[in-house]
Amino acid sequence: MVEVRTRDVFAAMRPELDRVESRVEAVSEVDFPVVSSLVLDLVRSGGKRLRPLLLLLAGRAYHYDLDRLVTAAAGVELLHTASLVHDDTIDRSGLRRGKPTLNAVLPAGAVILLGDYLFAQSARLAAATENPRVVAIFASTLADICDGQLREMFFAHRLDQSRDEYEKRIYGKTAALFAGSAEMGALLGGAPEPHVQALRSYGADLGMAFQIVDDVLDLREGTQRLGKPAGNDLRQGTVTLPTMLYAARLSDVDGAAARLRSVVAGEDDGDNGGEMLGQVVAEIRASGVLEEATMAAIAFADQAKRHAEIVPDLETRDMLIDVAEMAWARRA
Repeated sequence: MVEVRTRDVFAAMRPELDRVESRVEAVSEVDFPVVSSLVLDLVRSGGKRLRPLLLLLAGRAYHYDLDRLVTAAAGVELLHTASLVHDDTIDRSGLRRGKPTLNAVLPAGAVILLGDYLFAQSARLAAATENPRVVAIFASTLADICDGQLREMFFAHRLDQSRDEYEKRIYGKTAALFAGSAEMGALLGGAPEPHVQALRSYGADLGMAFQIVDDVLDLREGTQRLGKPAGNDLRQGTVTLPTMLYAARLSDVDGAAARLRSVVAGEDDGDNGGEMLGQVVAEIRASGVLEEATMAAIAFADQAKRHAEIVPDLETRDMLIDVAEMAWARRA
């Protein structure tokens, strides 16, 4: 039921999202044919365009100035794409959504410059809205994304992390752009200030739910569905909520705690490391922590739905609620 209703939201907004898609592709072109083709492939494989959808929906219930909203939504999507380019470079990821990343086929320096180019293009789109506050939100969101990535780097390979540290990290990495997207849409729609802030809170809680589910899926699903191996976060030394919950339950009696520490620390290389990673993933799946983490995501999604109740347009409010349901119910 949830999946059907969510598909209806994307179907209802498809004409607007297609305009965003065209705008994103137009500003992503570069003068080097081979590189341009790679960048366009990356842009076109960007998923459902959830962040532009949030921005459009946030403006939809107020003054629906579609041209300005599409411009801002394209900027948001490019900002997201650029952050993924840098993220993949830092993580040395070879695959994203089952396809080779840019850093798998280009020198690292070129990939970083392409990411910077996409950041610059996204900033130009934000400026094209001619709304100084939108530009300020855009800049603040970019800073939050960088903060989240830095936290992920500096806390890598560490099990001694608090829940608060984890939530600060995923807020920067994911939820900040959800929050900024909803806030920018509400501003461009001319929403009253209390509505702008409520929609920002909606986006933040939605983004938290979305990232927690991403962390669950990383351990629950495999390459066929996610386009990357199960346990990729563990392989990178990134400690997520399910891993934190699992670590809190362990003792050294059966060696499970030692295995987890070894995998997170990156101490196991080669075939043996792969086998140990697979064993740890299986133990996490059997422990019940994936279900516990999913409940945490549901709690954030429920908060998001409460924030959406302020939206005056009933159809748009229902769409926002459906998107919040999708954030925790999805499987990829």
